[in-house]
Amino acid sequence: MTARTLVAGVGMIPFTTPRTSGTYDVMGERAVRAALDDAGLDYTRIQQAYVGWVYGDSTSGQAALYRVGTTGIPVVNVNNNCSTGSSALFLARQAIEHGVADVVLALDFEQMQRGALALAFTDRPTPMDSFGQVVARVQEPSDAPFAAQYFGGAGREYAQRYGMDPAVFAQIAVKARRHAANNPYAVFRDPVTVEEVLGSPHIYGPLTRLQCCPPTCGAAAAVLVSEEYARAHGLKTDVAVAAQAMTTDSAATFSGDSMVRIVGYDMARTAALRVYEQAGVGPEDIRVVELHDCFTTNELLTYEALGLTAEGTAEKFIADGDNTYGGRVVTNPSGGLLSKGHPLGATGLAQCAELVWQLRGQAGDRQVQGVNLALQHNIGLGGAAVVTLYEKVG
Repeated sequence: MTARTLVAGVGMIPFTTPRTSGTYDVMGERAVRAALDDAGLDYTRIQQAYVGWVYGDSTSGQAALYRVGTTGIPVVNVNNNCSTGSSALFLARQAIEHGVADVVLALDFEQMQRGALALAFTDRPTPMDSFGQVVARVQEPSDAPFAAQYFGGAGREYAQRYGMDPAVFAQIAVKARRHAANNPYAVFRDPVTVEEVLGSPHIYGPLTRLQCCPPTCGAAAAVLVSEEYARAHGLKTDVAVAAQAMTTDSAATFSGDSMVRIVGYDMARTAALRVYEQAGVGPEDIRVVELHDCFTTNELLTYEALGLTAEGTAEKFIADGDNTYGGRVVTNPSGGLLSKGHPLGATGLAQCAELVWQLRGQAGDRQVQGVNLALQHNIGLGGAAVVTLYEKVG
């Protein structure tokens, strides 16, 4: 790292269901303007932009940004499945730290359709073929949505390995709603009980409907700047990117018969270890985390992948309340993907916005006290994992 990267501004719009959503370009424009306002910058100061989404036509990034301005800057479009938002952030940070630019915008949005995720093309090999081969060896055929089969299977494997009652997963959905109640950007803010979660329609393995993230639309953005530029122009210098790592699958993902590995456990663990090493901290130093809870099962797995609790101890971690306010580390104060919503491309930068607000002390009733470090975890099957550590400066 050659130049320190600061987060000068963040912005997002309230997430919505597909039925009530605006179009991606309008959502993107709103998020950019919010981030620029937060940074105190005009769009003409942006030198590069990295824009991500999963479902949409090529150069959708330009379509959204042209609503803000047509300044001729490089616009790079990014698609890395559900890790798209953090992948754009990863690229923007690299541009700052290697001196390519001083002011870089990361923008992500998603205009989703109703219903479960589906592959867009049926006339060519899919990026999930090698993953599907493992799934076919491990699990029985099912008509359930493919993502639920993957993450439901991983949860079932974990529960069997450690003798855990699968009903424990439902407690995570209850916690997510409780946190989301204080988030005006979240889609689902009404409380639920464990009984209601378990009584909702069965999807696959231990998963019921209320344990699966819903299709959501939204947008989020971040303005990254070099520390030198921020100080020279009187911009915010209170939040920095302390460390960041991106990983993809290793051969071990496909050589065994483990659904836990198939859904990105090893990628997340490796990225987290690299981040801790870069920053010279450990998971015991973290008090707030936004992690990729696309399903309750994945939140539980991620507790251990990030080192928040030792392998095989997630059940006790939950039972002791160490994943929420009053416990050791508040996970997903925003309500997470389960309750805030999961507009695929926008998720990573929405996580970024929440953690920046936490570090600034601007999270309102969601505020975690005494926060100096904040950890972000964002994954996409296919696969990519991005772990980012933010720190409070000064």
